[in-house]
Amino acid sequence: MSLSTPSPDIELSTDSPPLVYADCAGDPEGWTAQHREAVHAVVAEHGCAVVRGLGLMDPGVTAAVFKQAAGTLMPDREPFAPRRTYPDGVYSATKWPPNQLMCMHHELSYCLEFPGLLQFACLEAAASGGATGLADAGAVLRALPEPLAERFGREGWILTRTYHEEIGASVAEAFGTDDRDAVAAYCRAHAIGFSWHEDGSLRTRQRRSAIVRHPRDGSPTWFNQIAFLNEWTMEPEVREYLVDEYGPDGLPFNTLHGNGDPIDEDVVRTLNEVYAAHTVRTRWHTGDLLLVDNIRTAHSREPFEGPREMLVALAGPVRLADCAPTVEAAAG
Repeated sequence: MSLSTPSPDIELSTDSPPLVYADCAGDPEGWTAQHREAVHAVVAEHGCAVVRGLGLMDPGVTAAVFKQAAGTLMPDREPFAPRRTYPDGVYSATKWPPNQLMCMHHELSYCLEFPGLLQFACLEAAASGGATGLADAGAVLRALPEPLAERFGREGWILTRTYHEEIGASVAEAFGTDDRDAVAAYCRAHAIGFSWHEDGSLRTRQRRSAIVRHPRDGSPTWFNQIAFLNEWTMEPEVREYLVDEYGPDGLPFNTLHGNGDPIDEDVVRTLNEVYAAHTVRTRWHTGDLLLVDNIRTAHSREPFEGPREMLVALAGPVRLADCAPTVEAAAG
């Protein structure tokens, strides 16, 4: 950013992320290019930032803004639910029932390489609800009961997945192919245990660190999807249906302690209560842009009513090995 570029106005609040006002004069791409450093400085300090005033309502314009804000965009790999794919590395929001809470998580925290920066654009805000929750993962780690944090730090966590055609992301959507040899090669290269079953379903298992250090400043963060992808976070009727349909070992996804022990319902409840105590909310306006430091900040999505259109881009790839994981990645 040149010295002649005026700094954007920024509004800080205790119950919402920093709000940057963009006076873009009908040129959101140009404004983003001009103020990229200033916006990134806000994200570096606070873990997230909303940019309001860009008027993002078109996928093509939004994709151009995403690129100006972050440079090269990443492909989405191993998603837990399908997305619509747009050109140039842009995706729809995850297809998740609008009447159900999408709990706190860090995008692709079970991968060996994950995005350091998330971008969300609101092309149409919901008539009611649909706020994005944000939580400081360092503060969450410090607030967790010490024995719980110590165990997960020592053992890590395990993600199990069963890919069904009827629910969740398919094999092709998760791995970019349904060729079994290619899927096997991917799993071996990414420390994922796998097995094919007679009904054609694929089951995978991967052990990951629950705590990492931010590569920028070395600060420890609670970085995982232990609560979100656990069976006890599901609505009771949804969990009951899935267990009846696929069996307790055939759930689309579930999480375990790093030694393979089941995670009790009270552990999941504790995690979600600590997240809730540290949550601020983005109450969307149509046209908003949200940038999130994916390592420092967890995100969620509240239930909503009416149409809601969001676009997402993943950027700033970070290797798990560069984040001082407390547990070595393994096939579980």
